[in-house]
Amino acid sequence: MKRSVIGILAHVDAGKTTLSEAMLYLGGQLRKLGRVDHQDAFLDTDAQERERGITIFSKQAILPLPEMEISLLDTPGHVDFSSEMERTLQVLDCAILVISGSDGVQGHTHTLWRLLERYHVPTFLFINKMDLHGADRAALLSELRSRLDEGCVDFTAGQDPAAVWEQAAMCDEAALERFLEEGELDRDTVARLIRERKLFPCWFGSALKLEGVGDFLEGLQRYAVSPAWPAAFGAKVYKIARDAQGARLTYLKVTGGALKVKALLTGPDWQEKVDQIRLYSGARFQTAEEVPAGTVCAVTGLSHTRPGQGLGREAASEPPALEPVLTYQLLLPEGCDPHTVLPKLRQLEEEDPQLHLTWSEHLRELHVQLMGEVQLEVLQRLIRDRFGLEVSFGPGNILYRETITDTVEGIGHFEPLRHYAEVHLLLEPGERGSGLQFATACPEDMLDRNWQRLVLTHLEERSHRGVLTGSPITDMRITLLAGRAHVKHTEGGDFRQATYRAVRQGLMQAHSLLLEPWYAFRLEVPAASVGRAMSDIQRLGGSFQPPEALGDSALLTGSAPVSTFRDYAAEVAAYTKGLGRLSLSLQGYEPCHDQEAVVAALGYDPERDVDDPPDSVFCSHGAGVVVKWDQVREHMHVDSGFRPAGAAPAEDAPASPPPRTSYASSLEADKELQAIFERTYGKVERNAFQPPPKPARTSLDDRKYDIKARDQGPEYLLVDGYNIIYAWDELKAVAQENMDAARQLLMDLLSNYQGFKKCVVILVFDAYKVPRNVGEVVHYHNIHVVYTKEAETADAYIEKATYEIAKHHRVRVATSDGAEQLIILGHGALRISARTFRAEVEAVEGQISAILAASRRQNKSKPVQAAFEAAQRGRKEG
Repeated sequence: MKRSVIGILAHVDAGKTTLSEAMLYLGGQLRKLGRVDHQDAFLDTDAQERERGITIFSKQAILPLPEMEISLLDTPGHVDFSSEMERTLQVLDCAILVISGSDGVQGHTHTLWRLLERYHVPTFLFINKMDLHGADRAALLSELRSRLDEGCVDFTAGQDPAAVWEQAAMCDEAALERFLEEGELDRDTVARLIRERKLFPCWFGSALKLEGVGDFLEGLQRYAVSPAWPAAFGAKVYKIARDAQGARLTYLKVTGGALKVKALLTGPDWQEKVDQIRLYSGARFQTAEEVPAGTVCAVTGLSHTRPGQGLGREAASEPPALEPVLTYQLLLPEGCDPHTVLPKLRQLEEEDPQLHLTWSEHLRELHVQLMGEVQLEVLQRLIRDRFGLEVSFGPGNILYRETITDTVEGIGHFEPLRHYAEVHLLLEPGERGSGLQFATACPEDMLDRNWQRLVLTHLEERSHRGVLTGSPITDMRITLLAGRAHVKHTEGGDFRQATYRAVRQGLMQAHSLLLEPWYAFRLEVPAASVGRAMSDIQRLGGSFQPPEALGDSALLTGSAPVSTFRDYAAEVAAYTKGLGRLSLSLQGYEPCHDQEAVVAALGYDPERDVDDPPDSVFCSHGAGVVVKWDQVREHMHVDSGFRPAGAAPAEDAPASPPPRTSYASSLEADKELQAIFERTYGKVERNAFQPPPKPARTSLDDRKYDIKARDQGPEYLLVDGYNIIYAWDELKAVAQENMDAARQLLMDLLSNYQGFKKCVVILVFDAYKVPRNVGEVVHYHNIHVVYTKEAETADAYIEKATYEIAKHHRVRVATSDGAEQLIILGHGALRISARTFRAEVEAVEGQISAILAASRRQNKSKPVQAAFEAAQRGRKEG
């Protein structure tokens, strides 16, 4: 029996859910027909769906037919939930596009059609509500052919077969030859034309009255696509959800081989077993031990999956075409800790990645991106029902984008004391809608391949902001032209700083263009109101085609900015007394209709943005010097060879760095240096960079440091865990294979160290980039191990700890982080480099070994030696 996954899509209120009910009823899956307006539709399983009468979440139902089994996926029709619909398209074998016979092709219908074309989904059309007054089959078919595709052919029962075959044959040359020879088309030829998206069969009827639905099901059985699947296992994840008990469900389609319970699935850095396989039909499900290729199912036991991910032989999906156009501040109840709430809200982001939930540490604000007001209301209710939080939202703002119109070279240099990196990037404008593309053209004899890969990683790892409004940049190609590293002083974080600064410095030179989202609209108004409508569209910055006469009404089609048109539907209803109809679909990003006014209103100053500065940092006489972005070229150490159009040829770059000027920094430059360290290494207290009242200790020589003013008591040693791991070659080598083993080895070494030195050891591991981490302090033998919480760096924790502990105790901090050392000195604590600390640890190990050797000679401490050797063996094995 054939097996096919078919999705059903439509503009809102076209009758999509009603058609699903009719198909399931005629297929024997339902005993009675449900209705959306009666709040008993089989696939509207969520309370909000029943209350609102719209589909919010995609659903699955099994539809067995005599000749095939269909996995029917019902998708949202409202434009606010388009991202949920788009995620479903990537697993469809074919689609059903439902169009209202009374409304015809709407704006969102065009969006759906473009997406079906993008994902190459064969499509059947059902024109619904043909029982309503004004539904004209001939006029609708003509509209489908003109506005969608010439391949739309009426397959409704009662049509002249010869006329149907003739129209279908016109879609393909080979099919036309066959028709001319035989006078008809066979089943396989029609199925091929549908599979190749050359033919789009149409059926007309009324789902509510079951008219034409049976005939439509017969057509699906005859012509629906049923792919041949490979033997090797593959699967595509398209949805993440949670059941009523809170269990995480991974919805996927098996695209090769078979999936069994307890099967081991792997990702880039994870391995997990399938606990349960569920086959859903509405709210009910059945479990299965094994499912073959072509099956859509929900799987439990997986915690690392995400929508669009490919498993096994299956590749990952392309980035989604539809993106939110509005951003809102999410306001938590008073007294609610955002660090506690954030892990919970991350569940919602897993289920809908397009929410783009972000936490601004600087502003102490949560922001979420949405498609519209209806989605905002649904999200607010969802957070209340699931987490018991009464949240609210700030006013919505447009999500702008920025691009450039000319080609420039961006240069970034980062060289505080004992750090070094320089990056040259070529920034070129791309085609509209192309996004960001990254490449390298840098010779490896200038910059090693591993550094080049790191630069590309830093380009891809974040959203870079433009210089007009601070909005994300897009539609650009960024190429690495040149760069330089230092054999001794370059660390990975240095290239991050240099890369970000190169992007910003290039943007400061380029001519930037502000982009905003635009709607494609279809506005139908009474003839008496067409003048008002055209005047409004022009006033709101839109454009339109000449009006078309529709009886007593006029039709206007065109495009307009989202910023001005988002609330226009209410105006249309008011001045047409409810007779006007406005249909909107997202067209994409276009140049802003009023760039100067928007830029002035937002008031963004790129040179005052301490989070994304365009300037570079050079070293002069042992101090970091901020060089303004327009002077960086005069101080750069590498010449990439790039010359702007019309620029005079430059002399060869000097073999050695040019002479540095003496340090003469301004207060603004000092503040930017502080911001550099805060952004890279964590928040710094305001007095951290002020000189201490007494000379700070900078060496380990106690003769040069007066400790009489300190309270007596144990000495505290704070260790920056990851900094030490990557500074010690042996630990770094272990970390490349197994980070857990490296952490364990460092913990064992520090346990031995503490036992000999009798100090208080606090080992801090940075969990800043670990999602949903809430922080943890554990005791490991005789030391304390701290795992920082999300949005807190290890440096920030150490900074706060040294500030408090150093008031009454001697504190040393083991790190090679230059910026952190400055902070430590500012708090009156002592710093010890990774190299010196390693020498201390090795000395302690040697003294312990000497003591144990003496004990063995005296034959008095055999149990101690055995325990020590066991610890040593455990570290080596770990």
